[in-house]
Amino acid sequence: MRSKNKLGLFSFTMIVIGLVIGMGIFRTAATSAKDALNPSVYFSAWVVGGLVALCGALTYAEIGSRYPVTGGYYKVFAKAYHPSIAFAINCLILVSNAASLSGVALIGSGYILKLFPGEWTDIHKALLSCAAILIFYVINLQGLKISSRAQNILMVIKITMLLVLIAALFFPDQYAVQTTMQEPAASSFSTMDWIKSLGVSLIAVSFTYGGYQQTINFGNEVEKPAKNIPRGIFIGIAVIIIIYLLANLSYYNVVGFERMKGEREVAYVVIDKIFGEKGAIVFSAFLFLGVLAYVNGLLMSNPRVMYAMGEDGSLPKIFARQNEKTNVLTFSLTIFAAICIVILFFAQEFEKILSFTIFLDCFGMVLSSATIFWFRKKTKHLDGTGIYKMKLFPLLPLIFMAAYLFVGTSIAIDDPVAALTGVGVLAAFILIYFIFHHNRTVADKTEA
Repeated sequence: MRSKNKLGLFSFTMIVIGLVIGMGIFRTAATSAKDALNPSVYFSAWVVGGLVALCGALTYAEIGSRYPVTGGYYKVFAKAYHPSIAFAINCLILVSNAASLSGVALIGSGYILKLFPGEWTDIHKALLSCAAILIFYVINLQGLKISSRAQNILMVIKITMLLVLIAALFFPDQYAVQTTMQEPAASSFSTMDWIKSLGVSLIAVSFTYGGYQQTINFGNEVEKPAKNIPRGIFIGIAVIIIIYLLANLSYYNVVGFERMKGEREVAYVVIDKIFGEKGAIVFSAFLFLGVLAYVNGLLMSNPRVMYAMGEDGSLPKIFARQNEKTNVLTFSLTIFAAICIVILFFAQEFEKILSFTIFLDCFGMVLSSATIFWFRKKTKHLDGTGIYKMKLFPLLPLIFMAAYLFVGTSIAIDDPVAALTGVGVLAAFILIYFIFHHNRTVADKTEA
């Protein structure tokens, strides 16, 4: 009876694919190309990003199998580290999610504004993104709940749009002339230049491959985990790598590598060139719908994290306050929406938000994946009981951690302002924890 309630291989594989494939592929390809010295760097970044995702997914799956709790990605910090680190990283994740929401909203705004004539600036895109956030903020205040059916429809839309992009590969008569192939690329830059370029190009790629860390929540919910978890992750990540590489090959062939560097809405160009203006209009409209669903989803999920932190005392109790009539987490929802808007107007450009988001993620990824060493030591008694235990340990988590240290270092070199801001935000949250903890201790003593 128990096995019927667990995820089989196919279901778990589909979850892995659904967690990773988002809206980023429709924008980050252009950013990755802009930062790549040549096509070899560009395509290498997408392959490396997929392999890093594989290492990370396997690492998080074992952590989840050894520590199967609801909201595992957030609770591993409190288990393995000092509460101040857990608090700071959890808050960083919330800010990172807010930045991710703002960045994806900018992606959708860029595509939808393509349908209207005029010179649209980053400020216009930020204003439109702000309007989308405010609209769904008001909707969520009414107590609207998004259904799993809506999310399934969104997934179908995304996959369909990706397949349409890949279909452009079958129109070789529309391929662009690749002028970059005529350049003496091999002699124009050093190996160190190539590595630096790869690091910066990986920033956008890391954003696109994100989501696999949520496999931590399914370690105890998979049927025959020792066999099905690695298989599901291998198959899922392999499918994602193939889809992303084919989509990028379509961009490269149809748009051309040099034009990709300066074309933010690169998918629009592909569709317009292959299927005409009407096809591009329909494509952009569907993509914007997908973005709106993503915005709504994050506006619903993240305030619930704030609620949990308020309920257990990590944040002030006001974060756990619900509206008596609608059961809406009004305060937490308002704060999260406000953070999204502040980030939107603080950065305005997708690239700036991207660097800030991934730099914050680097802290969370390295520290959370490192807990595998602590959990392996503390839960040896679980070995041989049927839980998932990765092979090639400790190589895989070390590769994953090294990759994110490399990306974080690349951001610090390429955009020191984003890196310093990220460090400042982390330090501020640690300081807030000790101030709040001190005040709460004083209050408890006074009451006693």
